[in-house]
Amino acid sequence: MTQGQKEIINIRTISCAFTVLALAIFKPFGFEVWQWEHCAHLLAIFAMGLVSCIVTEGILKYLVRMPRSTEQGVNYIIRRNLWFQCINTPLVALMICLYRHFVLSKLTEENLISVSNYLETLFIIAFCSFAIGLYWRFKFRSRYLAAELEETRMMNEQLQRLQQSSSDLSPTPDGLQLPTPNSQLHNHSLPSAVTLTGTTNETSTFLLPHLLYIEAVGNYVKVYHLQEGQIHADTLRATSKQMEKELETYPTIVRCHRAFLVNLRQVEQIVSKAGTMQLLIRHCHTYIPVSRSHLTYVKDSLKTL
Repeated sequence: MTQGQKEIINIRTISCAFTVLALAIFKPFGFEVWQWEHCAHLLAIFAMGLVSCIVTEGILKYLVRMPRSTEQGVNYIIRRNLWFQCINTPLVALMICLYRHFVLSKLTEENLISVSNYLETLFIIAFCSFAIGLYWRFKFRSRYLAAELEETRMMNEQLQRLQQSSSDLSPTPDGLQLPTPNSQLHNHSLPSAVTLTGTTNETSTFLLPHLLYIEAVGNYVKVYHLQEGQIHADTLRATSKQMEKELETYPTIVRCHRAFLVNLRQVEQIVSKAGTMQLLIRHCHTYIPVSRSHLTYVKDSLKTL
């Protein structure tokens, strides 16, 4: 048995014990009428909790396709834990509700199966699950932070390799670098001018390496790019999805947030601030947020470029 497997067994055992302890203290489900026998029922609920955890792990691994892994980043770990709680909590509540009906209803008729009994059980287990989640999140906070820093370091290394892949670029008057005819970039040619259009007559024309980022602002987008060494912000009446579609043939332009598209070649550094990841854009020194839902896409883009 690996160290990771031992740790997960330990976590699930402590979590189930915490739930049983809460039930022993507050005595719901008519436990007070069972006197000493309620200890046996609590042991049965403890066993059901462990079985439910095993079933949930199987569902996550084989049906949801989310095996337990610490190598896919903090975002994956948090998302998987949320999936675990969303599946395991209703399952445990159902098992306890059936136990109440077939075993505990002998002395207390209120334990007969019903929608209200299930909702009551679900509320109690959900509260325990929430409290347990807070405990483990606090306990592993330092580990999550360390994993987040390691993830950021690896992404910065990939970013540096991306920048080094452009080392055969020649300087331009505004301080940028453009491909030479012999450079081995994706299009194997000098960059041509890109023109973005909105739903009106406004347009924005620039060289692709000069594009910094695109920001969605209401019904408009602002296209930030360099022109003669100065930062220009062109406003177009369009959505970021329209801009993303127009630039989909350029692999260096990626969506990092629902409101932002960035040029990875213009990202100076990837930083982690207050539990969130941000991209520092060179020339304008603006920090662009990376949402959790787009983090994997940004990571995969850095790997493939």
